[in-house]
Amino acid sequence: MDKAKRLIKKLKAFDVVVVVFYLILSLLHLIFFDRIEYSTAWILINISIIGFAFLISYLESISESKIWYIIHYWYIAPIILITFKQLWYMVKPIRGVDYDWLFIQIDRWMFGTDPTHFLYQIANPVLTEILQIVYGMFYLLPIILGLSLLKEKRFVALDFAVFSVVYGFFLSYLGYFSLPGIGPRFTLHDFSTLNEQLPGLFLTNFLREIVNTGESIPAGTPNPAEVVQRDVFPSGHTMITLIVIYLSIRLKSKTKYFLSVVGTLLIFSTVYLWYHYVIDLIGGAVFMAFAMWSGKHIFNWWRRKIGKEEFEYGKY
Repeated sequence: MDKAKRLIKKLKAFDVVVVVFYLILSLLHLIFFDRIEYSTAWILINISIIGFAFLISYLESISESKIWYIIHYWYIAPIILITFKQLWYMVKPIRGVDYDWLFIQIDRWMFGTDPTHFLYQIANPVLTEILQIVYGMFYLLPIILGLSLLKEKRFVALDFAVFSVVYGFFLSYLGYFSLPGIGPRFTLHDFSTLNEQLPGLFLTNFLREIVNTGESIPAGTPNPAEVVQRDVFPSGHTMITLIVIYLSIRLKSKTKYFLSVVGTLLIFSTVYLWYHYVIDLIGGAVFMAFAMWSGKHIFNWWRRKIGKEEFEYGKY
């Protein structure tokens, strides 16, 4: 028992989030085993990821080599992508209903029209190209913030930033189960003619195809609306980008101006490019506020458990 406790205390706060979240996913696989394809395989993958979190934490603690320290932080990146793909197998079979009709009604109640149609009035290839590139930078923003903190050797702040981003991603993933939806590019626009209706210049079509492939609808997919990821509410792009902007400002990162400008454009692009309804963005902002409030309490609870000083803004 003492050995188990010592092993658990090797975990960083973001490892704890990984372990808990993958236990939750595994439990959902067991509960809805008859509905979800490849549940057995996903449960084994989840258990392997949990085991890896413990292993890498232990190896870092007993080794003076920086390689384990680097791997400990970077293993999170593929984990987030693997988790996103796992949800493709889970959300639709478990929920079975899309709520785009509700999102459309709320947007029309707030604005009197569909925001994507309204913004179409200012659409032009140059703006579309810029915003599609910015949209494609989504996963780079947390990395830029993390690298800047690492360069300044602000390791506690880095731990908190990584924890906040991972915690935010997983909260947004849980949100997809609450109100699944596919987005206005399918419901309010013709997805098959998107490149013709909202053209860019040089990179737009290529970047769109990368996004589509990541959402399980590569070129040539029949009935893409049926198989696309149910991931519009809350907007994870909005939630995580707001977390990064907030942290860059509160932690006084040298990247705060860059991240704030690019992040603001990125959030705007989610509606302009027809990926999201405005209510998705509002949901992302609410989830972000909850994540930053509750996340700091959870992070400091774990810091106390492992005998370390609590994190405070301006201190680290």
